[in-house]
Amino acid sequence: MYDGALQDVIDELGRLPGIGPKSAQRIGFWLLDQPSDEVQKLADALVQLKTRVHFCSQCFNVTEADLCKVCSDPRRDGHAICVVEESKDVAAIERTREFKGLYHVLGGAISPIDGVGPSQLHLRELVARLADGFVTEIILATNPNLEGEATATYIARLLADFPDITITRLASGLPVGGDLEYADELTLGRAFAGRRAV
Repeated sequence: MYDGALQDVIDELGRLPGIGPKSAQRIGFWLLDQPSDEVQKLADALVQLKTRVHFCSQCFNVTEADLCKVCSDPRRDGHAICVVEESKDVAAIERTREFKGLYHVLGGAISPIDGVGPSQLHLRELVARLADGFVTEIILATNPNLEGEATATYIARLLADFPDITITRLASGLPVGGDLEYADELTLGRAFAGRRAV
């Protein structure tokens, strides 16, 4: 509809999740109205995102260091690991202030329709973290949808060879089909506090 650079920006913005064609157009025109130095700050921030941010070598949460803030905090309880699908789920659980242990980010959920199987997730690394016998509880905090439930069931079966580890699942109360990142702190906190053995 528009020529050149403006249409390119609108097209790229429209590829972002949750941004439809009208929102992309509004943002494109808003960027056009901003001073060049403000737009440059945004461009620099995007470049820095890709060059500085990577995954924690232990839990696969996002970080700029080798270990994320949670893994490098000596006050965290290393006996419990909460398994989540994505880094945004870590942020959602941290907002509740209910959990004082460590995390393990899978990098997704089992979804055959999307071509994601167990080998595409960080499951091998999870099992390796359990080898020293220090961990006593695994909390499965995958999303309450079909893929999340399938992933939780797979992990529970995978960890059946560790009889000294209690495997728990978040209590019901989260909306079925929802994502942890959209749950309010109170609901997620109650689901976390009321977790049940698998």
